[in-house]
Amino acid sequence: MPEAPSHYLCIKPNGKLDDDDGASNTSIIKHNNKKALKYIEDVTSNTDEVQKRVLAEILSSSAHVEYLQRHGLEGRRDRDTFKKIMPVVTYEDLKPDIDRVANGDTSPILCSKPISEFLTSSGTSGGERKLMPTIEDELERRSLLYSLLMPVMDQFVSGLDKGKGMYFLFIKSEAKTPGGLLARPVLTSYYKSSHFKDKTHGFDPYTNYTSPIETILCLDSYQSMYSQMLCGLFQNEQVLRVGAVFASGFIRAIKFLEKHWISLCHDIRNGTIDPEITDPSVREAIMKILKPNPKLADFIEFECNKGSWKGIITRLWPNTKYVDVIVTGTMSQYIPILDYYSNGLPLVCTMYASSECYFGLNLNPLCDPSEVSYTLIPTMAYFEFLPLNKMKGHVNSISHPEQERLVDLVDVELGQEYELVVTTYAGLYRYRVGDILRVAGFKNKAPQFNFICRKNVVLSIDSDKTDEVELQNAVKNGANHLAQFGASLTEYTSCANTSTIPGHYVLYWEISMNNDQTPIPGSVFEECCYAVEGSLNSVYRQGRVSESIGPLEIKIVENGTFDKLMDFALSQGASINQYKTPRCVKYAPIVELLDSKTVSNFFSPKCPQWVPGHKKWCTLDLK
Repeated sequence: MPEAPSHYLCIKPNGKLDDDDGASNTSIIKHNNKKALKYIEDVTSNTDEVQKRVLAEILSSSAHVEYLQRHGLEGRRDRDTFKKIMPVVTYEDLKPDIDRVANGDTSPILCSKPISEFLTSSGTSGGERKLMPTIEDELERRSLLYSLLMPVMDQFVSGLDKGKGMYFLFIKSEAKTPGGLLARPVLTSYYKSSHFKDKTHGFDPYTNYTSPIETILCLDSYQSMYSQMLCGLFQNEQVLRVGAVFASGFIRAIKFLEKHWISLCHDIRNGTIDPEITDPSVREAIMKILKPNPKLADFIEFECNKGSWKGIITRLWPNTKYVDVIVTGTMSQYIPILDYYSNGLPLVCTMYASSECYFGLNLNPLCDPSEVSYTLIPTMAYFEFLPLNKMKGHVNSISHPEQERLVDLVDVELGQEYELVVTTYAGLYRYRVGDILRVAGFKNKAPQFNFICRKNVVLSIDSDKTDEVELQNAVKNGANHLAQFGASLTEYTSCANTSTIPGHYVLYWEISMNNDQTPIPGSVFEECCYAVEGSLNSVYRQGRVSESIGPLEIKIVENGTFDKLMDFALSQGASINQYKTPRCVKYAPIVELLDSKTVSNFFSPKCPQWVPGHKKWCTLDLK
């Protein structure tokens, strides 16, 4: 198998490059970049051979684990036998085994190596985050993929090692399972790892961020955001690239600046830190950077005082070359506002990853967001693909004949759509990730995929993913509050409103009343909003508590509105025999129609309840 590029080739243990001479440092960086690009070339040129070896490694390492024994694999590691014997599964199929591990069973159930922690997925099961098992070795694989990003980017934008990146990165709450394993989001795990901490302490010139590690690891979201923004503003001339993980997170940072620029300017002018920043380690880290700079404060104040915030990114950070955020899938809804704030800077999506596995890279990062495609790196996991054109819809269970239709990485066809299935080093075997991908092209023998959508998701603002069944149940619970007034919910639909920051869910309700109707107080509709939110999954509720999602809104529409919605659909060519009310709408004319028929609207009065971990763990110490 091709040798993975060392992350810190030519770097001494003290974190310094071999030579303090700038020209020498540049040549070392070029050498490392060349080695990383050669690795990509090698693994994409020998894709099928690499995939065979990856599967053999996984099956050989875990030959005696209970899960594989249970299905009768009996130590065999060839691809044909694996495909014939092992079932294609969903999280629900694995949940009993995952629960055993979470509850403290340390026997080799899924993987021969110890499960080091659980990575909590943004996808949910029974309203709770899914728990993805991981092992220590996976950090190495994730770090490998990160190490390939900037060598690829350097082909398109040179000199990025000469400045800094202003990235707004955050950790989230973590919990412990009953068996004592940590359960936390994959990025929280990565940011707290030595792999990330070492890089941000000067080992890697491409991870020279404006944010000190202490500000990233601060769990208080306000203090973390304020301190990261303060450091980014103070070092504005050094910033060459800006970003966050998701587009929604970066926009939230700009909105934070709109709200708090006066305090930030005060701190820059005087070399002080706002008293609301109380974390000692954060304050100490900032004071190592911050010095009084009245001239810079005046400049920022002048720009923020202008009537328009168009191009604010290039005005405050004039050397910025691109915005690094995810704008594929549901995040594409934020592209117009990003273009507004950035004055049309390139929007760059660099990598494709999830809690289950890190998958691949965008080898053409300056492409238009609508054309983003990811090349799956075949050393990350063993990949298979379920053809959607041979499936009876996006069903959760598939028959044995349908399982036999899964194709390997090198056998996908241009233009076809597939559901991604992975076998990982950490104990997932033929696991349906739930992502729908379309083949856009090839890098050598490795396919490149457009990310189309997350299967079954109807609403998403940030990292939340709400499907139609969950939405239906939540709406039903909310509408129960109308019964005491002799009213009932006739029909409903929804949309994700991202014109506000943070964005929020909107429900359009058509209500029927008895003849002797008693007016329904507005407070009751607010109770409906709160009941709906309380019935949604834990990822949504966490987003509300952390203010990355705004309060849910219910809009009451005129009677007959949904008849007009059907009429509109029929006028656009829909069949009256097959028409059913869409549970989520995105098409602007339909949203405009619903808004024009709205007679009143109400918001959830408070955040729904949320605590880290699963509900059944809530009696545990969740620090």
